[in-house]
Amino acid sequence: MTEQHAKTTEKTLKLRKRMKKAKPKFVRPESWRYVRLKKNWRRPRGLDHKVRIKYDGWPPGVEVGYRGPRATRGLHPSGYEEVLVYNAEDLKKIDPKTQVARIAHTVGNRKRVKIIAEAKKKRITILNVKTVKEAIPEVEKELTEEEKPEEKEKEKETEEVEKPKRKRGRTKKREGESEEQ
Repeated sequence: MTEQHAKTTEKTLKLRKRMKKAKPKFVRPESWRYVRLKKNWRRPRGLDHKVRIKYDGWPPGVEVGYRGPRATRGLHPSGYEEVLVYNAEDLKKIDPKTQVARIAHTVGNRKRVKIIAEAKKKRITILNVKTVKEAIPEVEKELTEEEKPEEKEKEKETEEVEKPKRKRGRTKKREGESEEQ
């Protein structure tokens, strides 16, 4: 990012923050009146709906005028563009100067650790690292166990020898009974 570009994005981020404070909290019309209606915004579509017609005394509706500055749309509050990452190969597409990574929620702990290790090498910032810190010791144990497959096989062999074989619970058919019963 050039110095000029960095200054303008910083300026527009401050503007966006100030605009957000001035923006009203949009709630679904009549949600304060009926318990069955949730607070989540829904566009009023009725012919005589007071919010749609913009009557005085009714809360404001969502409009284009409440949008943030074009330069900051889609940016993280830090000023970087977020990129969703599913595996370590996705990090190759990221430019560390203008973009940051967010690990997808569907990625498991083992892959997360690999992604974080690769990101540290390439000096890429990851936004949701906190969730991984607890899982790192468990994953490292699993990885060390995978490296020693011979020991696992020996453990399985000893377990198989120690366990007695179970008899099946089926009973023999009596001579007088038919198969249909």
